[in-house]
Amino acid sequence: MQYRTFGRTGWQVSEIGYGMWGLAGWTGSERQEVDQALDRSVELGCNFFDTAWGYGEGLSERILGDLLKRFSDKRLYVATKIPPKNRQWPSKPEFTLKDVFPADYIVEYTEKSLKNLGVETIDLQQFHVWEDGWAEQDEWKEAITQLTQQGKVQAWGISVNRWEPDNCLNTLRTNLIDAVQVIYNIFDQAPEDNLFPLCRELNIGVIARVPFDEGTLTGTLTKESTFPADDWRSTYFVPENLNSSVDHADALKPLVPAGMTLPEMALRFILENPDVATTIPGMRKLRNVEANMATSDGKTLNPELIKELKGHRWDRTPTEWSQ
Repeated sequence: MQYRTFGRTGWQVSEIGYGMWGLAGWTGSERQEVDQALDRSVELGCNFFDTAWGYGEGLSERILGDLLKRFSDKRLYVATKIPPKNRQWPSKPEFTLKDVFPADYIVEYTEKSLKNLGVETIDLQQFHVWEDGWAEQDEWKEAITQLTQQGKVQAWGISVNRWEPDNCLNTLRTNLIDAVQVIYNIFDQAPEDNLFPLCRELNIGVIARVPFDEGTLTGTLTKESTFPADDWRSTYFVPENLNSSVDHADALKPLVPAGMTLPEMALRFILENPDVATTIPGMRKLRNVEANMATSDGKTLNPELIKELKGHRWDRTPTEWSQ
């Protein structure tokens, strides 16, 4: 496992982290299997775990809390998120800070996360949605300053809304934010335009989420793929999105080098970017943990291939199904 410096925090984090959304709220998550997968990731050198209260109303946090107990001798970094008070993902420009993150609510949910995780300090507490229009409002600033001074949170981050990587730039310039979590993958290259250069300038840690484009870049989806009604993907992969996603993935398959899989190429594309501190694939099965962790071996992609992959950028804008 290779490690990278997480912005100005100075933490040395595994460049392949663990995204814990799929452990609560998607179908197919069996607790024993989940624990085995998490344990194996630690054995393979993973030390960065990203969860949220919103993943199963604290369930994913509690699963992570149990992992921390099992590996109390290791330094594992915990990133979680405060859910929007109005429970709207993503946020919208017309939402007010008072509707989404009033000060007392920021404190309340940080306390809930501390309890779920069984820790006294959260390494990275993130806002699970954001609007850059809130950048100059004092309420959130006072709340996070208080929690930091009390030793309850070490660093603060923003999880940027899907396909809106610039919807946080003024907030980052307040110098109160230490990390940003953004969708970045072969298709979603827009963060390279403005967000990554600013993070470089301000020494802000970057977490690349959705490395497989919600499954598209695993290459396993077809135009006939369906999901159970209680699985989030059933509302995301509506026909309009599913058909287009499969076409875009199919166009990549001829580029996969011999001996490599499409998911491996997808992860290696992200690791090629030094602006990224860690990427957080969702993993529920042991084989996926082992395959994903194995990509952190310091080997690089052929420069010609990288150039070709850059040509597969797919700029999208939020729609009613793209939560």
